[in-house]
Amino acid sequence: MNKLYIGNLNENVTPADLEKVFNDHKISFSGQFLVKSGYAFVDCPDEQWAMKAIETFSGKVELHGKQLEIEHSVPKKQRSRKIQIRNIPPQLRWEVLDGLLAQYGTVENCEQVNTDSETAVVNVTYANREQTRQAIMKLNGHQLENHALKVSYIPDEQSMQGPENGRRGGFGARGAPRQGSPVTAGAPVKQQPVDIPLRLLVPTQYVGAIIGKEGATIRNITKQTQSKIDVHRKENAGAAEKAISIHSTPEGCSAACKMILEIMQKEAKDTKTADEVPLKILAHNNFVGRLIGKEGRNLKKVEQDTETKITISSLQDLTLYNPERTITVKGSIENCCKAEQEIMKKVREAYENDVAAMSLQSHLIPGLNLAAVGLFPASSNAVPPPPSSVSGAAPYSSFVPPEQETVHVFIPAQAVGAIIGKKGQHIKQLSRFASASIKAQGRIYGKLKEENFFGPKEEVKLETHIRVPASSAGRVIGKGGKTVNELQNLTAAEVVVPRDQTPDEDEQVIVKIIGHFYASQMAQRKIRDILAQVKQQHQKGQSGQLQARRK
Repeated sequence: MNKLYIGNLNENVTPADLEKVFNDHKISFSGQFLVKSGYAFVDCPDEQWAMKAIETFSGKVELHGKQLEIEHSVPKKQRSRKIQIRNIPPQLRWEVLDGLLAQYGTVENCEQVNTDSETAVVNVTYANREQTRQAIMKLNGHQLENHALKVSYIPDEQSMQGPENGRRGGFGARGAPRQGSPVTAGAPVKQQPVDIPLRLLVPTQYVGAIIGKEGATIRNITKQTQSKIDVHRKENAGAAEKAISIHSTPEGCSAACKMILEIMQKEAKDTKTADEVPLKILAHNNFVGRLIGKEGRNLKKVEQDTETKITISSLQDLTLYNPERTITVKGSIENCCKAEQEIMKKVREAYENDVAAMSLQSHLIPGLNLAAVGLFPASSNAVPPPPSSVSGAAPYSSFVPPEQETVHVFIPAQAVGAIIGKKGQHIKQLSRFASASIKAQGRIYGKLKEENFFGPKEEVKLETHIRVPASSAGRVIGKGGKTVNELQNLTAAEVVVPRDQTPDEDEQVIVKIIGHFYASQMAQRKIRDILAQVKQQHQKGQSGQLQARRK
């Protein structure tokens, strides 16, 4: 996406004029400007330069009395389901944006784009062309918290692959090979490696010391620890702290972290700017609840085991543009590094558990990027497909219709009007996701927070009920309550299976789940996982009996 379309040009504009404008604003381009009547095309070295050109010029710079309009150049055949939305208020909560996008159709994917601008940019994929066309018509110029949204097409390569948006080939909506794919039939699906980077927040005045003269210090760190380190110097210009991302094995990340802490401590001592420099780790909000644990038990244990003091930033600091919370660790360098290892161990476990739990249920919302509903961090690699071989017996292949599931969500009585909305508008939006349990529940939690039914520093915790076969309730509880206790520790939700229940007419009993959105979702997925395993075992048993009879 590095080819640009330059519109609204004066008929007298020449290639030399455009070259001068780009050079004056220090925007890199490659090749010649192809100038037509009223518009032009040019290539940029890469996507980052293309985004910078769009942000710098579009609607902001005049040439011969006309404001330049710049966007990605998209051939007509590729103007299908993908759009880019720019100039989004940075403090906007994802639930608000999510609700706005859903007014025009089913959002299959929503990914944030890293840019140098203060406002946010997202790439959105809708289910079909008509929904995308409606979104562009309605959202381009739409005022949102004093920001006018800018919307344009971006290339949709799948649209070149034939009907059904290119989905009749070997790959389904989530990128997993379909059953009978001519290339991969019978072959195992190769999983992507899990990459959760260690992200640190460091005082800006120490960044120079970490990088070193001509980058010598940071090269030495990467060489010794076999890691890749990104110092995000250009982000948040003027900020007191900068983020550093370390990509490596857990051991490599920890070694690099220790070396960076030692450098900062020495710099603080030499410059007499601080007595101690705390370790600050950035972690996606999705995982923080499980890091803290029920009644703070997990965090207290880490503090006790490592002899450190650990604090976590407020939920109020979270926005669409900043889904991370800051974990501050105070103590000796040695102890801070021990705490980092324990904290990141729990974060990685939470991520892997989420992937395992969600992969079985991913067919509930075909094509949905789980980062779009906040279930996975944007900083990590894409969620890997469920580990399975593509064979005729695959129980969760992409064409199997999803099983229906019913979830009862209990909300405060005074919030009923807000959930229904003016003239039933909000409940109508929710009904679009009647077959997408996760999405609909997320909207309810978001709406209650948005309408201030919960305090500014208070998490939205609701009670949800799901029904399970009475014959499987024991498996959810486990021997001596072991399974249900593990569920509660893993998800930070309260899970209750009343023992004295009388099964209903369908021989089902209720399981109660109490917690915030992510905790509730994780608990629901884990319980569905248990039920799926029970069902699979039952089917295998029946199949075995049938074969025995035939013999």
